[in-house]
Amino acid sequence: MIASAPMAPRIGIPPSLDAAGRWRPGRRFHYLDAAYAEAVAEAGGVPVYLAAPGPAAAQIAAVDGLLVPGGPDFLPAAPYPEAVAFSPADAAQLTFDRALLAAARAAALPLLGVCYGMQLLALESGGALHHHLPLDLPGSLEHRCADPAARHPVALVPGTRLARLFGAAEIAVNSRHHQAVSDPGRGLAVAARSADGVIEAIEAAGGAAAPFLVGVQWHPESLEREHRRALFGAFVAACS
Repeated sequence: MIASAPMAPRIGIPPSLDAAGRWRPGRRFHYLDAAYAEAVAEAGGVPVYLAAPGPAAAQIAAVDGLLVPGGPDFLPAAPYPEAVAFSPADAAQLTFDRALLAAARAAALPLLGVCYGMQLLALESGGALHHHLPLDLPGSLEHRCADPAARHPVALVPGTRLARLFGAAEIAVNSRHHQAVSDPGRGLAVAARSADGVIEAIEAAGGAAAPFLVGVQWHPESLEREHRRALFGAFVAACS
């Protein structure tokens, strides 16, 4: 009998929901940068889009890992100056993403959060955000870079999973955000910071021995092949 090849892990990815008519007035659209699915496939996984509305737990039961991608903003509880513009997540999408995250964590699935995904992971763990870095953290660097080729260094915390998988004390990343994690929340530890002290990555406390639960503030799906291979490769391997 010929042994069958192991099945590639299925990685769930929820797209964002536009219900405000930004794409076409009067219509609702799911949208997502194709680079996420391409990075998952490149690492040996099968990307599976998880769409709202739908039972989050049932969709999580059909995948081996969850990738929560970049997305819109989280609105602050208190008002900010009128000049500060927010692009808030659709309420239905946010509810769905929270349900997916809860179901994935209950099932102990490997999880990777990117930008919005990292911030959601922190919030759902009881953490907190800087809702607008220029005001909340005066003196911070410009983290919303218009040039997609722009890079800035982040220092990886020794002993963390990220430090081990990149095999470096510092890496160069891209930057597209004005919100950031200020408190990672229960059970999560800071894994990287930029030179101004902004938290750039979080992960399950316990380093490489802990379950794969990682959030990064940058956009690895848009970075160089070596970076994608290190991060997405480790994530997909954990889902196998």
